[in-house]
Amino acid sequence: MQNVRQIAEEIVAREGGYVNDPDDPGGATKYGVTIHTMRRLGLDLTGDGAVGVADVMALSQTQAVDIFITHYFVRPRIAEMPAALQASLFDMYVNAGGNAVKILQRMLRDMGYAVAVDGAIGPQTLTAVRDAAAPDAMSLRDAYGVARRNYYFRIADGRVASRKYARTRAGGKGGWIKRAEEFLSPKFHLTQAQFQQRVAAWG
Repeated sequence: MQNVRQIAEEIVAREGGYVNDPDDPGGATKYGVTIHTMRRLGLDLTGDGAVGVADVMALSQTQAVDIFITHYFVRPRIAEMPAALQASLFDMYVNAGGNAVKILQRMLRDMGYAVAVDGAIGPQTLTAVRDAAAPDAMSLRDAYGVARRNYYFRIADGRVASRKYARTRAGGKGGWIKRAEEFLSPKFHLTQAQFQQRVAAWG
């Protein structure tokens, strides 16, 4: 099984280098670390007294990995989740912050667990997710992966500018969908025909 640093290194590789896409609310980003995160953490890498785009561009892969482990894995308590769920939840937390946890909490509520949908992992959520994982942790991981994929589709349904992240120009699965399916058993991957049917309303 992968350790947390290996998982974080894969996330960094998946996120890629520096981008500043006007359609991405995250703004200037490198290795998945946004300028907003760097400002929140006070990471003035250039030493000019302000955290700006130059600091994002100066970020190293090692620094990004360390940020993710500390602020996106340990502090949000993903480290205390069942092992089978950790990689997908960690990856989604980097991508979507507290919404990653809300997806899980809504799923747990649908399963009958009394948990608050607040995006924070506390004793209530931990107890529920451990109980849900006890019979079959991999099935829980797959259920989360499907819920995560559906979350991406819903964003793209409601925001035209985000559809390029869910569907390629050639009409295939975009980065968001591929990313969700990396953490899904192959039998739950959408076929190209199923994918086309799901996005047909986008035109």
